[in-house]
Amino acid sequence: MVTLPDIEPVSRESTAAVIARQLRDAIMTGALPPGTQLGETDLAARFHVSRGPLREAMQHLVSEGLLRSERHRGLFVIDLEPGDVYDIYLARSAVERAAMLRALRGDRDAVAAVLEQTVADMAAAADDDDPTALSTADLRFHEALIDASGSKRLVRMARTLLIETRMCLSLLQNTYQRVEERVDEHTRIIDALRAGDDETALHLLEAHMEDAVQRLAPGTSLNQGPAPAVP
Repeated sequence: MVTLPDIEPVSRESTAAVIARQLRDAIMTGALPPGTQLGETDLAARFHVSRGPLREAMQHLVSEGLLRSERHRGLFVIDLEPGDVYDIYLARSAVERAAMLRALRGDRDAVAAVLEQTVADMAAAADDDDPTALSTADLRFHEALIDASGSKRLVRMARTLLIETRMCLSLLQNTYQRVEERVDEHTRIIDALRAGDDETALHLLEAHMEDAVQRLAPGTSLNQGPAPAVP
């Protein structure tokens, strides 16, 4: 048996982890908009914690790419430019394509049933005129697809990408298509998955990503690369 000296019991969730989770949620939903500067004194007072766990939490978000550090100025929520939108969806396309291939070779009916529930939640959110719940259900569809892959690494890779996607949708909600179109797009992906039609399922998934990129960052296409920078 290997002896590990000076190892202490692990707490269920550290204070830093709780703070990081709450800040992550605030960034995702737009409560902390892009470009917001995070002041240690104010946040420590609001969380009723010392600066130690707060700094640890914020460094977690820096490592995840959700906060950026500026020398002599502090920490800021990242800004999302058109090039960032392109990069987010490029990475998501790679991750979700791999997840779809795994799902197609697994229990397709079980995966389809889970995905159908997220689409039903999208429709219910639309009926309630709740854009936040609609975006949450939309992203839950993609999260469920990735979870169905059974790959811990795909899930880990997708975590920050989906948070950044939620930031895009929160900022640019009005650019998205009508709810009926969103529901139809997702439903057709489910139908192709359930039928085991690899080509159609992958084509529909890629088209879904391409449509989102063109709506969120006009002039940008996954097929052609990011839009040129404005001089």
